[in-house]
Amino acid sequence: MPKERPILNHIVSEKTLEIETFQNATLRPIIKMQHELILALFQNYVTKRKIQFAIIDDQKKRDIIQNIFEKDINFKHLVLGIFIGHFSSEEFEVYVKNSSEFHKRIIQITIQRILDTYLK
Repeated sequence: MPKERPILNHIVSEKTLEIETFQNATLRPIIKMQHELILALFQNYVTKRKIQFAIIDDQKKRDIIQNIFEKDINFKHLVLGIFIGHFSSEEFEVYVKNSSEFHKRIIQITIQRILDTYLK
């Protein structure tokens, strides 16, 4: 079944900078749409690496999540690809102008979503 990007109202205003507009109008809807896939991808990652994620304390979970995104470039690029693959041609043009800034934002948003899911 095809997925549609959710519409997130009231997060973009006329005073919002272009980078923030792109983040709120494009990146956030994509992560909301792909949330379950990202969680499944992360769960698969920790399972394959035999990380006992369920039994460790919250601070250690934070450290592991942060470490995965800092050190495992392949995993990081896979997550970035999940986003980039949903861009339209116009969105991709905006993205390439500031790709390193958007990479940081994508990873930060993704980390926060994973933390919010696993640290309750």
